[in-house]
Amino acid sequence: MFLISNGKAIKHEATNFADLQLREEDIEEILRKNIDMICDEEESMLIVGKQVRNAKHGISDLTAVDNKGNIVLIEIKRDRKDIEGRKEAFEFQAIRYAASYATIEDSDDLVNKIYAPYIEKYQDEFKKEHLTSSEIGSRKLNEFLQVNGAGDNFNKKQRIVLAASDFDEQTLSAVAWLNSNNVDISCYKLIPYKIDDNLYIDIEKLLPVTTYKDYYVNFLDGSLNSSRPSKGITRRVLPKIGDMLEWGIVKPGDIITAKGRRDEAILQEDGTVQVNGENMSMQKWLKDLFGWSSIQTYVFAVHKETGKTLSEMREEYMESEILKED
Repeated sequence: MFLISNGKAIKHEATNFADLQLREEDIEEILRKNIDMICDEEESMLIVGKQVRNAKHGISDLTAVDNKGNIVLIEIKRDRKDIEGRKEAFEFQAIRYAASYATIEDSDDLVNKIYAPYIEKYQDEFKKEHLTSSEIGSRKLNEFLQVNGAGDNFNKKQRIVLAASDFDEQTLSAVAWLNSNNVDISCYKLIPYKIDDNLYIDIEKLLPVTTYKDYYVNFLDGSLNSSRPSKGITRRVLPKIGDMLEWGIVKPGDIITAKGRRDEAILQEDGTVQVNGENMSMQKWLKDLFGWSSIQTYVFAVHKETGKTLSEMREEYMESEILKED
């Protein structure tokens, strides 16, 4: 990472969580409160569990539900040494936990077994309004599924997310193979930097990629192909609000409303929005309104003048540009 100061580039080397004396529990808490670090503005996610124990006494780190109704298992390891030192492979442990989540029958089952205990543990983060933890959980989860149109697809699939500051070749090889065989499993590299008294974390999505062959370990010589995988077009390279402003799709001063709500915000030149005199990111505004851990910003932000979501406006513009090229 380079810090530009007075026109000069100052290089800051990455460190690791062990040297920073951060435990796995610390990283877990960072992601619990900031899960959008690993799911960006094109995905909605609701954290429903932490340190969930299954019937065989296995303990999973974080549990979430995404906007497609999938249960998402998020497993965290501090550093590469922690992964290599395990008796059981990192990815296999996660698969066992995900298999236990496949037994969750419906949203009520999830609330009773996982979400209600989570709400009870973090009750200060929830507005009770004289409701029990189960009632709060049912209301929030069912609203999340309904608004995202995922009620009929609840837990039809399970997803796995692995997060660590570094990964070993065997884990990446196994995950690449699992992906190519239709297992939905991702690897995110959390790279910590200590600059002055501040901790910065750079996020790099390693897997899945467009092609998996670059990550397969050649079992004949045990070497890992060091070439970078080719980068295809993914949801992570969709145009963002800065691009939409630059292209003139939207303009500063436009009123943005929250989908299905009366709440409004004013779009700013830098892509943030102003709400009650305070500037913030559009995602933070929408996250706070809906009370979710992360949100599909462009799906839930509506351009008041046209009545279209930013996602619809973006898609229309991109399709028109493609037609011009043809």
